[in-house]
Amino acid sequence: MFADRIAGLLFALAAAAASLPRRWLDALADGIAALWRRLDARESRVARRNLELALPALAPDARDRLQRAVLRATARQALETLRFWTRPHARNLALIRETHGAELFDAALASGRGVIVAAPHYGNWELLNQWLASRTPLAILYRAPESRIGEAFLQRVRADAGDRVTQVRAEGPAVRQLFKRLKDGGVVGILPDQQPKAGEGEFAAFFGVPALTMTLLSRLASRSGAVVLFGYCERIDGSADFRLRFEPAPDALASSDAAVGVAALNAAVERIARRDLAQYQWTYKRYTLQPPGSAVDNPYRDLERH
Repeated sequence: MFADRIAGLLFALAAAAASLPRRWLDALADGIAALWRRLDARESRVARRNLELALPALAPDARDRLQRAVLRATARQALETLRFWTRPHARNLALIRETHGAELFDAALASGRGVIVAAPHYGNWELLNQWLASRTPLAILYRAPESRIGEAFLQRVRADAGDRVTQVRAEGPAVRQLFKRLKDGGVVGILPDQQPKAGEGEFAAFFGVPALTMTLLSRLASRSGAVVLFGYCERIDGSADFRLRFEPAPDALASSDAAVGVAALNAAVERIARRDLAQYQWTYKRYTLQPPGSAVDNPYRDLERH
């Protein structure tokens, strides 16, 4: 297929770029981040607005320093992910120097109840996916790109030698597929801080701002009885090394009351993001949809350029 051939070419280009020495990639990423700032690119504008919304008490100069750090971390994470996607997984996993809570994952897997790994946009979630695939088959819920080429590229870079990763599109049949996997004692990975479509979530505070939040995770946990863990790979002190962590989710996350579940979910993600604010994905428009009657229906509208 044409899309597969183009995806193969993109993979080759990504592999060539990612083969550069790490210090070169970091320098390139820092240059990209500086260019985003200079041009006031989309990434710079969205990060600035998110930090204004989420951290209003932060002094302007401190917020400016944090925005710079966010853009550097975002650019480095993007180029770093190209390396993870195009190198043998064993080389990538060797970068995990510390593990905390892996016994929680092992115990949850051994329980046979099924495991939901909630992986916020913090640190490098692609490295977490590869660690999980090294231990067990898993299904990953994802939002499909609009282009067939982008879809083919994702299918290629997230595949592993043992075909242990199943990518499930975030569409109608997804709930049934994920529920079946959990009932069979399998593992499901979900990015819990993606904004769902209107009508497919509940509003809950995230850094004090109403954010439309998925109810899917709570519904799966409540109906399947699966163990829910938060998992993430965070960068250690700006180095090329990572710390893997698993933490138990609060019991309230599996509540049959949607409002209770999403509130617990957002509180847990916020707590993780506050570990190192620069490693959270502030370049994502998390607050686009606001509750009816809000003073501002879309806080990013004035950032758009025509």
